[in-house]
Amino acid sequence: MKNFSTRTVWTLVAIALVVLAALPLVIPSRLVLDLIIHIAILGLFSTSLNLLIGYTGLVSFGHAMFYASGAYGFGLLMQTGQYSVPTAMGIAIVGTAAISLVVGLVCTKTREIYFAFLTLAIQMMFYSTIISWQQLTGGDQGLMGGFKKPVFLGIDLTNPDHSYWFIVGVTLVSLLILWHITKSPFGYALRMVRDNAARVEFLGMDVRGYRLAAFVIAASMAAVAGSLMALYVSGAYPNFGYWTMSGEAMFVIMLGGLNTFLGPMVGATIMSLLNHFVTAHTKYYGLVLGIIILFYVMALRKGLLDLVLERLRDRGQRAPH
Repeated sequence: MKNFSTRTVWTLVAIALVVLAALPLVIPSRLVLDLIIHIAILGLFSTSLNLLIGYTGLVSFGHAMFYASGAYGFGLLMQTGQYSVPTAMGIAIVGTAAISLVVGLVCTKTREIYFAFLTLAIQMMFYSTIISWQQLTGGDQGLMGGFKKPVFLGIDLTNPDHSYWFIVGVTLVSLLILWHITKSPFGYALRMVRDNAARVEFLGMDVRGYRLAAFVIAASMAAVAGSLMALYVSGAYPNFGYWTMSGEAMFVIMLGGLNTFLGPMVGATIMSLLNHFVTAHTKYYGLVLGIIILFYVMALRKGLLDLVLERLRDRGQRAPH
């Protein structure tokens, strides 16, 4: 399969924008639109993690701390009533980037399993801080009372349709930025680091610098997803920063595929639909979902989008020229 040209990508993005923008006018069901919002936010969060796992070769168990940092930072700023939504999001993202820079400087000194468990340890410290700092974070109750959503640029986020358009639009823009990063020389350098870090070091490139840059970018995009979720639910909760949130993103990546950019979005769609239909028909949610995912993984042995593209490549190679 040949890589998409930039023109093709922009065309697909334009089509996606038109289709998604028209959905509230075509489908009056709030359930469907809420499901799309959930898929968008989970997909963006998982795609940000895949910048580390799929493109840089770094498995992070602590990525949820940046999702929670974005959510709590945005929620706390909005509760003051002194910031617009874009300003609060921008500050939350910059603050998360600063936190991730400090965390990354520590974690990128280690590799492989040590990196994974160090990120998990720091994430659990972050989670404990959320729980214990009740005066600021609300403890295990989360940020209570919600916050006002002032109108900006004619966008009224108290209107469900406007909220849907804003969240989906920001998600698409963020995904487009991530896509350009993966297709840039920097993105190809990350692949080199993933495939053979020793050779990259021999060429005189700063392996740790590339890993640290990828870590900060991934954290910043996770903060965007966290801010959008805080906006959507009008609050922030401790489970946003718990290790299971990182685990869910990893499940999403494995379901959709870690070797293709849109794999996490496909995985987020699968996971969200499974969550919706399984919880609607049985109280044994964990058992049923676990069995479904087990059979899925055993049967396919790779992400769905990875498998589809591999089959298309094989078919193209076998076709007569």
